[in-house]
Amino acid sequence: MPFTLEIPEPLGTTHRSDEELPWVDLTPEVETKVAHVNLKEGLWVVRNRMQPGTQVQTHRHTGPVFAFTMSGSWHYLESAEEMNRPGSYLFEPAGSIHTLKVPEDSDGPADVWFAIYGANLNLDAGGNIESVLDAGTMLAVYRALCQQQGRGEPNVYVEQ
Repeated sequence: MPFTLEIPEPLGTTHRSDEELPWVDLTPEVETKVAHVNLKEGLWVVRNRMQPGTQVQTHRHTGPVFAFTMSGSWHYLESAEEMNRPGSYLFEPAGSIHTLKVPEDSDGPADVWFAIYGANLNLDAGGNIESVLDAGTMLAVYRALCQQQGRGEPNVYVEQ
């Protein structure tokens, strides 16, 4: 007997155009946009463009991370032989610790889509937690940067 799935009502989809989710300068070397946050589940979906030579602070993830590289190249200092290039997919399990680096010779900015569950625990040189970045914080930072940089109110898909 074949399996059938009964759905009482058609499920809708949510679309956001590129213009509804503006790029903002997170740092002088990193542009970001936040597409989706689920505050209850701790999910944040972001797209980052990182200039050649960029190095992101060493951090530990409290949940899994999924990444897809669209252009440029990048790697972790802790596994420099595993270079992410256009079309690369990367899975990071909860608890992973690494330092993201975009090589100086990257063919333009590294443009990467990340789906992150939980928080980034940003670590100092001694491995101590210096700051925490999670879905709610990233949403607040993105909205504030959009206002400060004259981009208006972004149309982030937010689930409570």
